[in-house]
Amino acid sequence: MESSLLTIPLTDLRAQYDAIAGEVDAAIHRVLRQGQFILGPEVKAFEEEMAAYCGTRHAVGVASGTDALHLALLACGVGPGDEVITVPFTFIATAESISRCGAKPVFVDIEPKTCNIDPARIEPAITSKTKAILPVHLYGQPAAMDAILATAAKHKLKVIEDCAQAVGAEYHGKKAGSLGHAGCLSFFPAKNLGAYGDGGMVVTDDPRIAEAVDVLRRHGSSATYHYVMHGLNSRLDTLQAAVLRVKLKHLDEWNERRRGRASLYNRLLSGIDGIEPPHSVEGTKPSCNYYTIRLKNSRLNREGLRKHLEAKGIQTAVYYPLSLHLQEVYAPLCYKRGDFPESEKAQEQVLSLPMYPELRDEQVGQIAEAVKAFASP
Repeated sequence: MESSLLTIPLTDLRAQYDAIAGEVDAAIHRVLRQGQFILGPEVKAFEEEMAAYCGTRHAVGVASGTDALHLALLACGVGPGDEVITVPFTFIATAESISRCGAKPVFVDIEPKTCNIDPARIEPAITSKTKAILPVHLYGQPAAMDAILATAAKHKLKVIEDCAQAVGAEYHGKKAGSLGHAGCLSFFPAKNLGAYGDGGMVVTDDPRIAEAVDVLRRHGSSATYHYVMHGLNSRLDTLQAAVLRVKLKHLDEWNERRRGRASLYNRLLSGIDGIEPPHSVEGTKPSCNYYTIRLKNSRLNREGLRKHLEAKGIQTAVYYPLSLHLQEVYAPLCYKRGDFPESEKAQEQVLSLPMYPELRDEQVGQIAEAVKAFASP
């Protein structure tokens, strides 16, 4: 469909910029005048502000959310021959970061209601090679961290949280990322706290993890031209840090608006046969990075619904259409169709509708009416 015909996009970054253009432009010009574009003062200030926001002692900016996962795993000692338990129903970066360490992703199935890792399936997957658990707070709904942390403590495992979709989300009063040994954030533009390019961050209470990530992101350098390990060039860009500092001031308000939009969606979509709104767990405050429904009635064709909405100018997306255990890249792990039935069911049923703070009530109503019209027998 031509983008010019799109009246309600999946996310609207232009609307967000228009609301804070003066602040953003001033921040960018400040960096240009300073002339420090690599790990400048803006990066240090943003790291301090994010650590305070997340409730952790440390925060280290890196080049992407993928690098945040990779470097956090390395900093936690994950390497060749190790195993890390995670889910197959997630973006490739979750498992890719494990593979890049030379370790093996070990998949376990998800809970049907939240699409997050099923804590009951973790312990049976633990072996003598297991080094860590990597839960994903999918769509911004925090995973069941109490049970995950209890299992990890019992087996002396590290817990690295994938918070790419969950910045600002809360679990029993604590921010996502502050619960495990390390939390990994993504600042991809479409995230709740999005840069104008790639960016990521590792937050942690452990000074050893923070120091290791800091060294790793600078080619393994502990001092100028002194290298103590093999690292990466993975530094959060100073211009992006300046933009993110502006946006951080608005994040809680934006997340609250997202939750308001989600609540309205839930009310308008409730009672439609075959449409299941996302499930919010008591004691959590999801970030609502995506608003993802499930088509639970076999008569509802997802692609048919997508085309129906597209014809009305409404953009949708499928996160994710093929679980990682079925992807060609992970064929060597020898998983097969049927190994993770909940993940495979979700990949056929999920559909994400437009979600962003600037989404208006009447637009939510328009989308809900379009869904209802399609679902009506």
